[in-house]
Amino acid sequence: MVILGTALLSVCFLLGVTLGDILGKLIGVKANVGGVGIAMLLLIVSRLYLGRKGLLSAPTLNGVHYWGAMYIPVVVAMAATQNTLAALRGGRVALLAAIGGVALCVLTISVINRLSRDASDEAWEAENPNTPPV
Repeated sequence: MVILGTALLSVCFLLGVTLGDILGKLIGVKANVGGVGIAMLLLIVSRLYLGRKGLLSAPTLNGVHYWGAMYIPVVVAMAATQNTLAALRGGRVALLAAIGGVALCVLTISVINRLSRDASDEAWEAENPNTPPV
């Protein structure tokens, strides 16, 4: 059912906000730090895990896909409820988060490119067994 996909999002959101609050307290900021991002990552990871285990029915998966399509509006709406001013007053924390976010994106894209290149090389070699790779 589509409602189960929404329930999965709700659980991920509550966990993400809680972890964001804990992270904020650990680094000394009186604000939620990354709760929405953590929630969306939890949703992606849980969808992949449950999908591999065969625990997601097609309608439930449709509910998860619906929220995946609603990603930008959901993030904007959830982020609007956070205390951005308090997070920015931390100065160094905001700078550290920005640098860490960019570094994480660069590393993730690099890993994805390497994995897809290896897979495409293997596919090419299987299709052309007598031709040396370029």
